[in-house]
Amino acid sequence: MPDPTGDPMVAPRGGFAVGELCIALGAIILAAVMVWQVFEIPVSPLYAQVGPTVMPFFAALGLGALGILLLLSAVRGGWQPEEEREARPDWHALAWIIAGLVLNVVLIGPLGFTIASVILYVCVARGFGSRNPLRDAGIGLAFALIAYFGFAKTLGINIGAGLLENWLESTFFGVVPS
Repeated sequence: MPDPTGDPMVAPRGGFAVGELCIALGAIILAAVMVWQVFEIPVSPLYAQVGPTVMPFFAALGLGALGILLLLSAVRGGWQPEEEREARPDWHALAWIIAGLVLNVVLIGPLGFTIASVILYVCVARGFGSRNPLRDAGIGLAFALIAYFGFAKTLGINIGAGLLENWLESTFFGVVPS
């Protein structure tokens, strides 16, 4: 019987929810890795009390606490409403998104940030149901160029210049990035 208030956290369901359990354990494991990595950060003796490890440590503790709360919820039956529990994953959409991520990682070195990001954007848009790859490529190109030049010009960080970035840099700024 559903909870009369509509809050899925109030009335526990029987058994544990496997999917939610995996998410909770993933959050707890990620928090543990974060704590481990925080202790690997070199700290100068010049820091008296607050150093570069304080905020990452609190973030890891917060993530760990959320993971424990999620774990408790998963053991009590999960947080998904019944209609979401009955829905089946769209493996076709997931395949498009994973393909976009893999292509981005593989192509960012040889083709550059912008082209790899456009391919990622088009694949993810397709995974979400878009049937207009030219429009998606245009939108992805605009976002990728804003991101690239935001990092390259504003912050001075080269996040993966390729043919397109080098051509644009030489055309509009008169320099080719190194």
